[in-house]
Amino acid sequence: QVLLEESGGGLVQAGGSLRLSCVASGDIRTINVMGWYRQTPGKQRELVAQITSGGSIHYADSVKGRFAVSRDNAKTAVYLEMNSLKPEDTAVYFCSTVTWAMTNYWGQGTQVTVSS
Repeated sequence: QVLLEESGGGLVQAGGSLRLSCVASGDIRTINVMGWYRQTPGKQRELVAQITSGGSIHYADSVKGRFAVSRDNAKTAVYLEMNSLKPEDTAVYFCSTVTWAMTNYWGQGTQVTVSS
């Protein structure tokens, strides 16, 4: 079992920045991939960015050049630095992990609202 605790969401004006943090606890030795997804009402949850234990990173096209994902393996934490935020970035952001056994765990979600 892996537990994820997110922090850092909030309200920001367009063009501003926010930093999301997620700390994992529990059976952290099983974690391979850590990342962030987001979801808006009526839409499917979509991948924003993810980073493997080996450091391979993938971004959604919509956030490339604006968002940066990083990972602290010592703290089993993952971060999402969001810059040049746009109103369309407004969503609930979920921390996600995938274990080596391909089990997916989710955080509770944190609201990010970008005003125009």
